[in-house]
Amino acid sequence: MEEHGNEGGGSETPQERGARPAGRSGGSFSEQRRAGSQHLPDGPPRPEQAGPPGAPRPVPCGRARRAYRSGLGACAQRGAEPLIAMESAEAEVSESRPEEDGAVPAGDLPLPEQPAATMEDCLAKKMEITVSEAEKRTGRNAMNMQETYTAYLIETRAVESQNEGQCSPVDSLWRRYSEFELLRNYLLVTYPHIVVPPLPEKRADFVWHKLSADNMDPDFVERRRIGLENFLLRVASHPVLCQDKIFYSFLTQEGGWKEMVNETGFQLKADSRLKALNATFRVKNPDKRFTELKHYSDELQSVISHLLRVRARVADRLYGVYKVHGNYGRVFSEWSAIEKEMGDGLQSAGHHMDVYAASIDDILEEEEHYADQLKEYLFYAEALRAVCRKHELMQYDLEMAAQDLTSKKQQCEELATGTVRTFSLKGMTSKLFGQETPEQREAKIKVLEEQIQEGEEQLKSKNLEGRDFVKSAWADIERFKEQKNHDLKEALISYAVMQISMCKKGIQVWTNAKECFSKM
Repeated sequence: MEEHGNEGGGSETPQERGARPAGRSGGSFSEQRRAGSQHLPDGPPRPEQAGPPGAPRPVPCGRARRAYRSGLGACAQRGAEPLIAMESAEAEVSESRPEEDGAVPAGDLPLPEQPAATMEDCLAKKMEITVSEAEKRTGRNAMNMQETYTAYLIETRAVESQNEGQCSPVDSLWRRYSEFELLRNYLLVTYPHIVVPPLPEKRADFVWHKLSADNMDPDFVERRRIGLENFLLRVASHPVLCQDKIFYSFLTQEGGWKEMVNETGFQLKADSRLKALNATFRVKNPDKRFTELKHYSDELQSVISHLLRVRARVADRLYGVYKVHGNYGRVFSEWSAIEKEMGDGLQSAGHHMDVYAASIDDILEEEEHYADQLKEYLFYAEALRAVCRKHELMQYDLEMAAQDLTSKKQQCEELATGTVRTFSLKGMTSKLFGQETPEQREAKIKVLEEQIQEGEEQLKSKNLEGRDFVKSAWADIERFKEQKNHDLKEALISYAVMQISMCKKGIQVWTNAKECFSKM
C-alpha cells in the first residue's frame, strides 16, 4: 500500500524494542533479513585532478556497514573541501540581455563564495547516522481508514564521545517514507541551486520476473531501508545541506517535526509546474550551459534506464541457466540410484550441480544492490532538471523585468518629446481628443521616473540573484559529476568482478563434475 505521513511512534532504545505492544507492529523486516547499510560518497576528483576519492564506494550486503564506518570521517572531510572554481564555466556564459536593459551577463559580476561546512562543522563528522530497522505496522490514516505501512528506525550517536573512549547513548526515532519525502521537498525548495540527493524508489521498478514488485516485500523493504540510510548520509555529508536545522531536527526530534517544517512556509515558495513549463517555452536567451545540462540529464536517465532493462533480461536468462544445472543434479542423483559401479561418481557430480544451482538466489540478490546504485543516479537526473527549471524561471523573470523597464523608458521619452514611435491606442486617443496639458505630462513623467528607478533597482537585484544562483549551482553540479563518475565506475567494476567470480565458480563446478566422471 502507499506510504503515508507519520502520525505517531515514539523514540525507543534498542533495549525497549523487545517490550513493544503486540498490536503496534506487524513484525520486523530486519528480523527476516538484515543486510548492511550502503553509503555512497560525494565522489572523487575529476580525472585531471590528483588525489584519492574522499569516501568509500557503496558495497552490498554485510560489507557496506563496515565500509561506511571506516569512511565516515573521510566523507565528512570531503564535504569540507572548497567548492570548484567557476572560471572555465563562467567564460561560456551567454549574454541574457543587452547591457542597456540592465541584464548583465552572468560572468561579468564578482560572486560571493558559496558557504560550505568545514570538516568540524560537517554533520557526518559529528554524528553517526543509521537506519537500522524497518517495521511493518497498521494504523488509521487521516480518513480514519485502516492502512498498513512501514516505519524506519533512525539511530544517531555522537562521534565525539566515542573518540574520547566514552560510550555515548543512542538516540532513536521512527520515521515513515512520506516524512522522508517531506524532508526532501523542503530541501528542494529551500536550496534550489543544490542537486538534492534522491530517495529510493517507492515501488520496485526494473525487476526481473522472479523478483516481487510488492512494496511490502521484505527484500524490497530491506533494500529501501539501505537506500534511505544512504540518503541521510548523502545529506549529512553535503557541505551546505548538512547545516540545515530542519534536517538536524529530522534526525533528533520526533514530536512536532512536521509542524516545524510547515512553519517555514516552504510550500508557498515552491514554483508550480505550469509556471516552470511556461518559462521553459518563453525564455528568449537561455543559458547554454543549463540547456546542455538538461540534455545531459536526459541522456543519463536514458542510458541508465536501458542498462537496468538489459540487466533485468540478463537476470532472467541467468536464472534459467542455473536452474538447468539443478535439473542436471536431479538427473545425476536419480541415475546414481540404479548404477552400481558409477553410482558414487554420479552422486558427486549431482551434488556439485545442486550446489551451483542453489547459489543463483544469493547472486541475483547481490546484483539487486548494484542495480539500486544505478537507480539512484536514474533519480538524480530529475534533481538535475529541477536545478535547470529554477534557472529558467529566474532567467524568464529577469527578461520580463528588463522588458518592462525598456517599455517604461520608452513611455517616458515619448511623453518628454511629444512623439510616438510605435502605433498605440494612447497615440490614437491623443490625436482624436487633443494633447495632454504640460502639467499632466509632467505628473506622468514623474510617476514613470519613479517606476523606472524602482525597475532598475529590481533588475539589478535580479541580476545579482541570478549570478549567485549560477555560481552556486554550477559548483554543486561539478561536485555531483565527480561523485557520479566515481560511484558508477566503482559500482560497474564491482559488478564485473562479481560476474567474473561467478563464471569461475561455474568453471570449477564443471571441472569437478569432469573429475567425477573420469573416476567412473
